Amino acid sequence: MEGLRVDRRDFLALPAVAALPAAALALPGAAPRIDFSAAPARGNFPDKWICGSPSAMDNRDPPIQVHWYDPHSAILRQNKAYSYEAPFAPLYFGNDRVLLLDEGFVSLRTDWDLRGIVDGCIADWAARNGRRAEDMELLVAFSHLHADHYAGVNQFADRPNTRYMGLTHEEMLGFWGMTAFPEQVVTLDLGGREILIWGLPGHVMSEFAFYDRWTQILYTGDMFYAGRCYISFWEPWFDSIKRLIDFCDRNPVSHVMGCHVEISRKGEDYPYGVTWQPDEAPVQMTVADLRHAFEVAKTITAPGIYFTGKVFLCNQTRGTTTIDRNPYIYD
Repeated sequence: MEGLRVDRRDFLALPAVAALPAAALALPGAAPRIDFSAAPARGNFPDKWICGSPSAMDNRDPPIQVHWYDPHSAILRQNKAYSYEAPFAPLYFGNDRVLLLDEGFVSLRTDWDLRGIVDGCIADWAARNGRRAEDMELLVAFSHLHADHYAGVNQFADRPNTRYMGLTHEEMLGFWGMTAFPEQVVTLDLGGREILIWGLPGHVMSEFAFYDRWTQILYTGDMFYAGRCYISFWEPWFDSIKRLIDFCDRNPVSHVMGCHVEISRKGEDYPYGVTWQPDEAPVQMTVADLRHAFEVAKTITAPGIYFTGKVFLCNQTRGTTTIDRNPYIYD
């Protein structure tokens, strides 16, 4: 199937959440469609992720770890020896489309080949499910506008049958067809598998939450994760976590997952920029962790770093870490 070719001016007119083309729903000789209605999927996270090494130069692990959470969901994680950010990247498969969220801190394929790894995952899934990899439309998106989340988009610019998100707030909203950010919830259909998407500003103003109905994983990017949640805009962030709580009150959530891990299992804050985290906490958290962070947030009235037991809420302290004396002066 010929890929849909668009340029940056087309994103507003052709949002990714638009209905799938009829041709994509009735390919000649297509394999039986997978039933994604029997949620939640039974999945698992690894006991330990690739987490760097004492010497980044001597690290022999692959640049990215691929873990299949379930047969239709992969989670990629960049090796900390290649970038201290070590972002995670969910890869969700539907009957007709594949969604890649957050592309890691890499740009050139000659540095390491993210596109080749993603293509390998798609080929693997297609072979297991009687599909042709080239028929699967790939959507390349990111949770927010920071380079460790969108730098890898460059590798997909000339990939056939691929759509990628633009690098402005307007293009990000247009990609999802949003007209009432951040409250509006839109539904992305991957072909029987639905992803709910809404605004999550606070870390930055252009950020989104993603809820996968199949795994029931709530993906929160850098707004909430197991580490230092850098909050640039307190009031929008507080409103965003309240929306997450309201969503969890109405919907089943198996895991709350952010894009980084910067904390140990014992609650130690790994220093900013380290390339080895030998005892890092799991990336997955619970709704209870989210609720407790919300209760802590209710007590915050000034900039500073506040520990919830699972995350550090860094309210307007981007230039400091937990080992620094906060340089701000408050009323």
